[in-house]
Amino acid sequence: MAPETRSRLRGTLEGQLSMSDRLQMLEATLDLVDAGVAILDDDSNVLFWNRSAEALTGYPAKDVLARPCPTGLYTIDPERGAHGRSGSQPRFLSPAAARNGPERTLSLTQGSALRVEPDHAGDDEADPLASPTLVSLGHKLGHSVPGMLRRAAIVDPLGGPPGAALFFYPVEEVDALPRGESGDCIGIERSQADMEDRLDAAYHQWATGRMPLGLLWIAVDQAQGLRRTHGCDACEAMLHTVEHTLLRQMKPSEVMGRWGDNEYLVLAHERTPELLLEHARRLAGLARTADFRWWGDRVGLTVSVGVSQAKEGDTLQSLLSRARAAMRTAAYAGGNQVTEARER
Repeated sequence: MAPETRSRLRGTLEGQLSMSDRLQMLEATLDLVDAGVAILDDDSNVLFWNRSAEALTGYPAKDVLARPCPTGLYTIDPERGAHGRSGSQPRFLSPAAARNGPERTLSLTQGSALRVEPDHAGDDEADPLASPTLVSLGHKLGHSVPGMLRRAAIVDPLGGPPGAALFFYPVEEVDALPRGESGDCIGIERSQADMEDRLDAAYHQWATGRMPLGLLWIAVDQAQGLRRTHGCDACEAMLHTVEHTLLRQMKPSEVMGRWGDNEYLVLAHERTPELLLEHARRLAGLARTADFRWWGDRVGLTVSVGVSQAKEGDTLQSLLSRARAAMRTAAYAGGNQVTEARER
């Protein structure tokens, strides 16, 4: 369809449809979505609750609309610190919301043109649930199931944030989650301190029987040599290339983070050591396809990967030690290998 034809058609539709009609169409469309969708104002009151949200939580829309979001809708381990703030009373606040106060609150029934605000990487006020996060989804009857939840800020055309949209769905098997087509939705930590928080949380989930846990310790074989011959900038550029390449084969529930100068840790939730080893081999194979060039010269890249699955009696330190030893074994053998941790 030609652009001018689309423009005329859009103008015709906008003239025929009232704001009320558009909102009804939006609600009808969201009711067809398999995931639960909830839209909240800046006081965490529910503005919209689709049919999947009703089925997943047991709360009918008539019982939650214009009321605070149900307590216990989702929870995250408190040990996750800044990355795991409690979601028992879902709420979105920002400096703008605090400045503007309740009078800026918008709702769907007011006919405002709401839009999702893009994430701002590195913003201290960024929502820790801006990317899909593994949570426990609470039900009205008291039980809970593991699920994935993402929270997105919503703003009006004038830039004021009226609240948030929640998207959530259950996952019966974490290792059955689809792998990402890109790294846009995968968790990644830029500092070792943040990754340590993630490790503590993942270990706690495993220790309480809620989630399998496996570690992949990944070292880029060419990193040290490139750092010596071409400097830190070249090495960092190479690491970012490897990072984004690996993210294409990761799942939304996984977390990847920097560990030291030239290494990464991946927190995975495969059910068995065999599945974890298979996953590591896929990542190692994918790393070889990374296209990295420096001053026009293509640099071939490979990784050494150590694989360690949490087992009975493990401490977090023993799990890390086995993964590190396995990675070093792979590296000492010439790199470009995946090595499974030996029993100790």
